[in-house]
Amino acid sequence: MSLAAAVQLLCRVALIGPVLRVVDRPEIVGRHHVPHRGAVILAANHLAAVDSLHLALAARRCVHFLAKDEYFDARGPRGWIVRGFMSATGQIPVNREGGDSAHPAVQAAIEVLRRDGAWGIHPEGTRSPDGAMYRGRTGAVRVALLTGAPLVPVAITGTAPWRGLRRRERVRVEFLPSLDLSGLSADAAGIRAATDALMHAIAERTGQRRVDDYARRWRRTDESAA
Repeated sequence: MSLAAAVQLLCRVALIGPVLRVVDRPEIVGRHHVPHRGAVILAANHLAAVDSLHLALAARRCVHFLAKDEYFDARGPRGWIVRGFMSATGQIPVNREGGDSAHPAVQAAIEVLRRDGAWGIHPEGTRSPDGAMYRGRTGAVRVALLTGAPLVPVAITGTAPWRGLRRRERVRVEFLPSLDLSGLSADAAGIRAATDALMHAIAERTGQRRVDDYARRWRRTDESAA
């Protein structure tokens, strides 16, 4: 067992998992769509920072996510803790400026899949600022075509930070059947269409309003106003 797998197992069983089970009472649906072993891409909507934790806990696998590189560059005691946690759990730093700057992170994700690992991704690229489902970026579909790994849509509800305590709802993580990419044209139009189908499948289960635009990144002013 790798260090990342061991640390994630410890978090799932003894550290983070018990807290989330008490606080959020997660309901897990469709786990049979996640293979027990072998490469898989888990693509989920993104409402809150805790989404990745719920996804990894629900999948019961060691899941590697692309994480913004600021988590690995933070200074001070808190920064050391965050950086240590991200590194120990096998997360992959990515420069969110996109383009060639993100290429090493995508290559790292491909290597995870080639080692029969699980790669988790939020195709929207950042948290939804208002609860809507924003346009997905095409990386998940592109990597699925390159590696042949099944692409499993994941619908998460109940984690939105703007939900009031009196209206606190149970968190639900639903794994959907893997996206059928057979016969997909690998040109830009085909990949865009498959990505839109991925986001549509998730939105159908979450009930989120669709927005045909990319979500803007969260800033501190957004978080404080949420």
